[in-house]
Amino acid sequence: MNQLDFKGRHAVVTGGAAGLGFAIAQRLLASGGRVTVWDRDEAAASKAARELGAGAGFVVVDVASETSVREAVKATLQREKRIDALVNSAGITGPNAKVWDYPVDAWRQVMEVNLTGLFICCREVVPAMREANYGRIVNIASVAGKDGNPNASAYSASKAGVMALTKSLGKELADTGVRVNCVTPAAVKTGMFDQMSQQHIDFMLSKIPMGRFGMPEEIAAMVSWLCTEDCSFSTGAVFDLSGGRATY
Repeated sequence: MNQLDFKGRHAVVTGGAAGLGFAIAQRLLASGGRVTVWDRDEAAASKAARELGAGAGFVVVDVASETSVREAVKATLQREKRIDALVNSAGITGPNAKVWDYPVDAWRQVMEVNLTGLFICCREVVPAMREANYGRIVNIASVAGKDGNPNASAYSASKAGVMALTKSLGKELADTGVRVNCVTPAAVKTGMFDQMSQQHIDFMLSKIPMGRFGMPEEIAAMVSWLCTEDCSFSTGAVFDLSGGRATY
């Protein structure tokens, strides 16, 4: 494992109780920092914090709720005094269906969590970063936001929105010490696969030239670097982690 320098820094990782979020929290801790896991599942968040060990804490939060996120920011700052990095990893896939069959309620839920929730987290955390004139925000998008996966319109559209929001916020904060970037992984085998049909999983694998899914640790390595001071001249940028799938 290459050594990254996150010493003396503190990160918030949404959806950090499992999957990519948990792997990212592990890498940031291994890089010398502290991490607060934000997750709506209290039992899972508590368990994750225990497994992560010293330097990890948790706050129960619904990222789609402005009130919940605002309270989470307050509680986090009371304990840690600072938020040096925000990793927006919380997300859901939604069902696999054609657009004409896609349940409207499911569409709204995917958008609320994946896009609106990410917007709310950025909106509520940025003021503290601006005050400190330092911060790193890393948003987890997806190559689906570039390619538009069939039978996953809500997920694809939400992740395209994440990329656009990243670019907008990156430009808005470019004259400060805050950097905003996103990553676009191809499929990574995590618990989110449980939300997908086997047919859709097979489709995603067929699109990856390397012939395998990504590993959470591989995504965590890039995300963690984007959280460090070394990431100083990249903002509003999109970093692919696609096993060769990326088309632009």
